[in-house]
Formats: sequence, structure tokens, C-alpha cells
Amino acid sequence: MPGSRSKPDKGPALPAGPRAALDALLADAAGGTLRRAQWLDAMDRLLRPHLPPGSEAHSRLANVRGDKLVFVVDAPVWHAKLRLAAPALVDAARSIGLEVNDVGVRTTAAPLRPLPPVAARRTPMSAAAQSGLEAALALLRSEAPEDAGGDREHRPGQRRKAPDEPAEGAS
Repeated sequence: MPGSRSKPDKGPALPAGPRAALDALLADAAGGTLRRAQWLDAMDRLLRPHLPPGSEAHSRLANVRGDKLVFVVDAPVWHAKLRLAAPALVDAARSIGLEVNDVGVRTTAAPLRPLPPVAARRTPMSAAAQSGLEAALALLRSEAPEDAGGDREHRPGQRRKAPDEPAEGAS
């Protein structure tokens, strides 16, 4: 057939890769949520140097609601430290262009950043620890059959306990 094609038209070629996927997500209706999350992450990175010392790993900017910065922390001690640092955080936020007057802090029980998988967190056992564990297991296994019967055999070097005798006058 003169007008038939064996392959259908694919249309204009779309660029492939992560950048193209991100652009497609941002153009979608849900793109506003994703843009907001990226903006909050950028604001968090800008405010991070102004957090109290030591709290960087324990706190995160969660929201900018009206004229209030909202941080999430993972323990009450960091909650108190951020509340004490509120005036400095408000000044830092104003210096980057945010019109805020207050800082809110929420404490969560969940970790702020995902924990690595359990297998990745485990440290390998040292050779000395491995040999010690094997020796302890071997010792436990060698003693196990003797204890299973309930009566222990007398071993050289052990004292035998004398049987309890009834007190005089006991029947």
C-alpha cells in the first residue's frame, strides 16, 4: 500500500533524563506543591547557618505560614534552643527577604532525615570479636548435654554439696 507506514509517528522527540522528568512534574497541576517544597528547602539552607550551634542536624524549616517561620525539631532541648534564638532567626529571615515576625517550633518523635537501612548501619564484627563469640558458643554447646539431664556429674576440682539432713525432732 502506497500510503501505509510500518512504524507509527512518535511525534516530536522529548528530551530524556531526570531534568526532563522534573520539568514535566513542575508543569503538571501538582507542580505548585513541588515548587513550594523546593522553595522551603532553599529557605532552610539559607537559614541553617543562623540556627543555634549543634541544632543543625536536629531541626528543619517546615513552613512559612503568614508572618511566622515554623521549624520542626526532634527533641525538646532543641525546641527550647530555637525558641531562645527566635529573634536572631527572624532577623536572618528578614535579611533574605521573608516578611516574618515570629518563630514557631514543633517537636516530633519521627527522625527529621531518613535513617539509612539497617544493613548499612551495622558495623562488621572484628576478627577478635568473631573468634570470641565462636569460642563462647562452642563452650555453651559442650556444656549443654550435661545440664540437660538435670543431675550434674562430679567434676574433678569441684566440691560436692552434702545432702540436707532433717533437723532433730523433725518427722
